Amino acid sequence: MAAQTMRGERLSVRDRTPPKGSRVTALPLWFEVGSLVVLTLILVADLLLVIKRPHVPSFRESTLWVVFYITLALVFAGLMFVIGDAEHGAQFLAGWLTEYSLSIDNLFVFVIIMARFAVPRKYQQEVLMVGIILALVLRGIFILLGAQLIANFSWIFYIFGAFLLYTAAQQAFGDHEAEGGDSALIRVLRRRLPITNDYDGVRLRTTIAGRRFFTPMLIVFVAIGTTDLIFALDSIPAIFGITQSPFIVFTANVFALMGLRQLYFLLGGLLERLEYLKYGIAFILAFIGVKLVFHAMHENELPFINGGEHIEWAPDISTWTSLAVILGAMAVATVASLVKANVDARRRGHTLGEEIPHFTEEAERDPDGTSVDR
Repeated sequence: MAAQTMRGERLSVRDRTPPKGSRVTALPLWFEVGSLVVLTLILVADLLLVIKRPHVPSFRESTLWVVFYITLALVFAGLMFVIGDAEHGAQFLAGWLTEYSLSIDNLFVFVIIMARFAVPRKYQQEVLMVGIILALVLRGIFILLGAQLIANFSWIFYIFGAFLLYTAAQQAFGDHEAEGGDSALIRVLRRRLPITNDYDGVRLRTTIAGRRFFTPMLIVFVAIGTTDLIFALDSIPAIFGITQSPFIVFTANVFALMGLRQLYFLLGGLLERLEYLKYGIAFILAFIGVKLVFHAMHENELPFINGGEHIEWAPDISTWTSLAVILGAMAVATVASLVKANVDARRRGHTLGEEIPHFTEEAERDPDGTSVDR
């Protein structure tokens, strides 16, 4: 009888009630479907805009688009509070901010790739759009895989937590410049394929003297794609440490990626001056990693840990605590970076604004300095 009672108490991960702070009641189906339809339409419209009007966005245009997408994310969070509850809204905000900070870090690597392969500015918008689409596809795949793993194996949180702690250490002490270097795949492509030195718009292939060649754009897309894959591996475990709702995970990723193209042109040279951003992101990843390990301990089923029983003393970190930590870490890292950059600029006898080259300011002029009407 005792054995039967114990077996009855050992519920599967699928049937177990989520711990306090991660419980999410079902959102209305119409809201989830409607949200995905609207987000798809916005992304398609953004893609068509890039195709129909390829150009380097001005500072004003980039600012308006970034503000629009951030406002859209905040409106969506408000709807989550109203249609769902405070827990829904807090989980979305925490997840969106986490993914947004990781996306900014992703942009830094994109800058390195663009510079390394000398991608002309007028083509960078198309390259970024391809990168965003690849990121959405890869993250969608990982979200589906992650949701299935979580639904069937509670111990997966131990692995997610350990992976995020390792990633946090790499983020804080690794070499970001190396991330933009040639991967093994790119080196193989360079050896095996006929590749020209010059771009032909955004075409992957071109014809020279009757012979077909690949353009450097192929290498750029491969570099962007592999970068997206690496960041997807980092970001999905991170947001699953905040919420286990696939809908919230996916929408937070979509909102974090929307407007990323315009943010790239808005920040311009400032990205290189956010020196402490990597430490803020590393702190967030480490915090979520510890949160995941505590959650795994609280839900423990591994027989060689605590006899297969839940570890009741393991703290359960609430969503609101996570949100506060994420906001605080990003605020401190950003302010500290800007203060240091400003101090360094003044030591050299300039202001920070004078030392930061802006993509749009340079793109709006011909080589002789005259303005170009776009």
